Amino acid sequence: MRFVTYASADGDRAGVLNGDLIHALPDGTSLLGLLGPALRPTGERALAEPAEVVALADVTLKAPIPRPPSIRDCLCFLDHMRACRKAVGDTEVLEPAWYQIPAFYFANPATVVGPYDEVAISPGSAWFDFELEIAAVIGTAGRDLTPGQAADHIAGYTLFCDWSARDLQGLEGRLRIGQAKGKDGASTLGPWLVTPDELPLGPDGGLAVAVRAEVNGELVGAGRTDSMDWSFGEVISYASRGVEIRPGEVFGSGTVPGCCLLEHLDVGDLAAFRGWLKDGDVVSLRAEGLGEVRQTVRASAPPPPLAARPDPAASPRRPRVNPAASAVPYTKGLHQVGDGVWAWLLPDGGYGRSNAGLVAGDGASLLVDTLYDLPLTAEMLSGMRPVTDRHPLRHAVLTHANGDHTHGGQLLPGSACVIAAEGTAHEMRAEMAPELTAALQVMDLGPTLTPYLRDRFGAFDFGGIRLRTPDRTFDRRLTLDVGGREVRLLDLGPAHTEADTVVHLPDAGVLFAGDLLFVGCTPIVWSGPLANWTAACDTMLGLGASTVVPGHGPVTDAAGIRAVRDYFGHVIEQADAAYAKGLDFQEAAFGVDLAEYGGWLDAERVVVNIYRRYREIHPDQPVLDRFALFGLMAEWDKRRQPSAHGPRGAQSKAVHR
Repeated sequence: MRFVTYASADGDRAGVLNGDLIHALPDGTSLLGLLGPALRPTGERALAEPAEVVALADVTLKAPIPRPPSIRDCLCFLDHMRACRKAVGDTEVLEPAWYQIPAFYFANPATVVGPYDEVAISPGSAWFDFELEIAAVIGTAGRDLTPGQAADHIAGYTLFCDWSARDLQGLEGRLRIGQAKGKDGASTLGPWLVTPDELPLGPDGGLAVAVRAEVNGELVGAGRTDSMDWSFGEVISYASRGVEIRPGEVFGSGTVPGCCLLEHLDVGDLAAFRGWLKDGDVVSLRAEGLGEVRQTVRASAPPPPLAARPDPAASPRRPRVNPAASAVPYTKGLHQVGDGVWAWLLPDGGYGRSNAGLVAGDGASLLVDTLYDLPLTAEMLSGMRPVTDRHPLRHAVLTHANGDHTHGGQLLPGSACVIAAEGTAHEMRAEMAPELTAALQVMDLGPTLTPYLRDRFGAFDFGGIRLRTPDRTFDRRLTLDVGGREVRLLDLGPAHTEADTVVHLPDAGVLFAGDLLFVGCTPIVWSGPLANWTAACDTMLGLGASTVVPGHGPVTDAAGIRAVRDYFGHVIEQADAAYAKGLDFQEAAFGVDLAEYGGWLDAERVVVNIYRRYREIHPDQPVLDRFALFGLMAEWDKRRQPSAHGPRGAQSKAVHR
């Protein structure tokens, strides 16, 4: 039999599904109250003499047991655990305990939702996931049961979706006390409760149904329940040791391997990941004999912030002060830098703390770049509104593909034309999903890299970002008319990235340099070659702009451009000399003499810059991904910290490998 709970004018009603019709049980009867020996005879009476008959299509189904007494979510599929560990870069080898006892944790019965209800993303999460499971519902009470006895206490089965906030789960996992808000958002049960006699069983007597998971109609994973390592009888038996299990208690199977998003993540190829669930995504989960749940994911409001507690064991945080002089006050917000031209500044200019620009003409304006997350971009657009209300945004130029200049694009007016160099558009299409940047906040990457990344990236909110790709691209040069003003775009890359655009306003003598210019903070060569960057500096100097807005750091002039050009000259000189001595690039980077550039913020980026130079000299150098490079930068930074290693600038000639 298939039992359902549905909404009626008088509250929840229970019934038996017969084809497309529901034969209602007497008013006031709940499935929870019926579980046990009375369930089948009551269902048979309802089929013969229903209290009412309603069409399935005419009602709203609830969870069969809307508020179960408890939910234990088990981990019966060990291949799921192996795949999850592999996805985050861990070993697939499980500890011996996984083979000795079945694992489970308690979920929240108060957050059970129905099979077609919308599901809110857990507040504060950028990594929202689904997990397709099967749930067994207890029909009769029992204690200290054998596996065989436990299987006989199952009243029926239903589909179960364990909604998971993977980033919160990862952060909370470091506490080593079990699940918390990462698993507290929602649990789906439905669409109906099916008695065991209606479902296929395998040779060992275990449930043997095929399942399938889709997002927006695209297959994510499929599998079968007869691949369980621990049976329902075994996990219920284990849970009943010294404890009475009661009717209505729910036991989830754990995720059928492949039927969640996390298992398809590869930290070695993040760009290949489809991305986590976002507002509007539709998740469809099906199981043979158990029906289908189909739910739309919805965004939620950000959570109220909590201030971190002081850590008495933590090293004192070094003050971050950008040492460069500024042509205008270097404070957060909108600053006029020319006639009808403004810069939005975000001190101190370090990772993610980028600048943007606004150019106003007659009845139209142009935005140069967005910011790293949606709250920062929303704040900026609100601050620009006194200008854009009079001169609506018609164009937005993305100087390059990095997220701190592109992630806020979805907040731009739909009527605004987003423009970028073709290389920028290509790189945006190839980059990892924006929300994966949250890995820098939540993943445990070791005692050196983890605190380094938390310090640099912990303040940003990567939730809800949908990357808006360019509407129009150009090759090398493009001239725009913005309300009668000439605005010139020049792609001077590859250098910092695959393409690097500067925005020049000849009539105002203003240049927006994007990330071809870092002022008071260290530039980083993700693409190169370094010679292209120095050539780009010469081109920018040739434009003769009196005011230069960098991608990071305070507003400057030609002197700021010359400083960056000279920095790369110094790096090339240091790297080439080290190579000539036979040093490998790590020895060169850790032994570098930064001279006057050692006081720039994020000086550890020299590791990447020397790595790129070595690759130019000798292309057969080992290829390192960004996590490996970040790890080396973190080690470089740790060694130069004066609190632990003497005066800043103390050098090491090699790094342990």
